[in-house]
Amino acid sequence: MVTINGEECHNEWEITFEEIHRNGAIAFAIYNYLRHTCDFKYLEEYGLEVLIAIARFWCQRITFSEEKGKYVMLGVTGPNEYENNINNNWYTNRLACWCMEYTLEAIEIVKRNTPTAWSRIKNKTNFDETAEPMLWKERTDNMHYPYNDKLQIYMQQDGYMDKEQRLASDLKPEERPINQHWSWDRILRSCFIKQADTLQGIYLFEESFDTDTITRHFDFYEPRTVHESSLSPCVHSVLAARIGRTEKAYEMYLRTSRLDIDDYNHEAHEGLHITSMAGTWMSIVEGFGGKRAYNGKLHLSPIIPDKWKEYSFLITFRGHDIKVTVNGQGTTICQKGNSSLLLNVYGQDVEINAGEVRTFIRK
Repeated sequence: MVTINGEECHNEWEITFEEIHRNGAIAFAIYNYLRHTCDFKYLEEYGLEVLIAIARFWCQRITFSEEKGKYVMLGVTGPNEYENNINNNWYTNRLACWCMEYTLEAIEIVKRNTPTAWSRIKNKTNFDETAEPMLWKERTDNMHYPYNDKLQIYMQQDGYMDKEQRLASDLKPEERPINQHWSWDRILRSCFIKQADTLQGIYLFEESFDTDTITRHFDFYEPRTVHESSLSPCVHSVLAARIGRTEKAYEMYLRTSRLDIDDYNHEAHEGLHITSMAGTWMSIVEGFGGKRAYNGKLHLSPIIPDKWKEYSFLITFRGHDIKVTVNGQGTTICQKGNSSLLLNVYGQDVEINAGEVRTFIRK
């Protein structure tokens, strides 16, 4: 966090200097923008230079452990801010490696599309096409990811299972939120998770995991999460919908949409959480609506909570304005672009013409 003149002003050093996963979130935002828009001109003019800088940061931040025979990431804070100065946060390690992998992909895209743009970027960034990709690949191929063979899940960080394992349901109501009732020392020694951490990584890279794997991670981490951050319920809502837990998805939707109305965390007097406003949109569109964009295509697989009769949302995808309406009878899609659009609805590829309205039944 910085002042208007760029000077660091955050009062917590562990957030400022350890929560470096935010660099990866910037890279993911570039990737997410491109997969929704195909605006590769942006990649040539702005995005690739940013990606190269972030990949270089990760490359020098990672160190090699002779004991493990793997590369490691020491002294970080993951998305779960109820942990500080930890080693090998799975989310941070995975995001760092993904950044280096994706930057190499992005370089090839620009090389292929506009060689002159790549030549300019290469000279400006002084990029070594031989040495740097080799360094990055060495790290991504040999990164340490904490894993529990018994539970068959990635661990939030090294040593997480050394903590006393309790569930958020074990806490007394008068202890919540714990950041207002416990000492910081007690919080850091507990297993309680402030917001999605490992599950944040599952959310970002969802297509890399099958449903059983997502479910195992959700069933372990969500019960240990106290959701004392406006960033938390929406991610859990999306994942709950993904694994067929509609009731849980609705519970998390209510928590994100009503956070400041019901003042769960007793801090609305300090201001409203704009993240919960964005989280409400995520819960509806990505959660219940099942909106995804991958393999160059828009995917939709809407469901509807039992307590709702109907909902609708608008999205724009690569120049096509789309209205999606969902009710008990099915899903209606109205496509208002200037040309036909190929998309995937409930796992089936369909083509919807400009101005056409189609209804689909969830099987």
